[in-house]
Amino acid sequence: MGQATCDTTAEPSLERLLEHPAIWRGRSVAHTATLSTGCTRLDEALPSGGWPAAGLTEILTARSGLGELRLLVPLLARLGAQPPPRWVVWVSPPFEPYAPALIAAGVPLERQLVVRTAEPAWVIEQSLDSGGAALVLAWLAPGVATSVTVLRRLQLATQRSGAPAFLFRPLTEATRTSPAELRLVFEPHVTGGRVQLLKSRGGERRPLELRWQEFSLQERDDVAS
Repeated sequence: MGQATCDTTAEPSLERLLEHPAIWRGRSVAHTATLSTGCTRLDEALPSGGWPAAGLTEILTARSGLGELRLLVPLLARLGAQPPPRWVVWVSPPFEPYAPALIAAGVPLERQLVVRTAEPAWVIEQSLDSGGAALVLAWLAPGVATSVTVLRRLQLATQRSGAPAFLFRPLTEATRTSPAELRLVFEPHVTGGRVQLLKSRGGERRPLELRWQEFSLQERDDVAS
């Protein structure tokens, strides 16, 4: 009977094999660049510690005007003031942005651009690809047809531009497939809001009750990848 020999000098060690880029390990979960929400507890609940810095986020609500925009006020103030000056693009908001509240929060009005359009997806993609947008906020009404293909194009546009986009969508879209990097449901609470993550890469899935007093409008260091 022949014998098989094992030449340890010819075969790579287990550790070397595990370091090969084709091998996935549990500790190798990628950390994407993020932007602080301005709220420590929300940062801790979100994957990688904040809003995706170059990704698509969906915020779903039962209806518009429940306070969901307040989640983004610290980010609006911070990115809108960062050099070089770039636009914060509002696509088809169902209301007129309330200037006194934005000013009080430190949001520079001169960098806000409101676009009303029957083709919001096209405007979002063009705004991101222009390189002139610091971030894009967009409201997609229930009657606006938004396929997975269109949403995937928007997700790719955020990655190309390095800027985030936030879509405000009806709660009825919660059960539909979406390529968005982060999806959450917002509903008002007594002193703030309740957030429930629907889709995230490693984030906290339990409902999180937040107080608006927890959100800081002061400059904070964003989390890098």
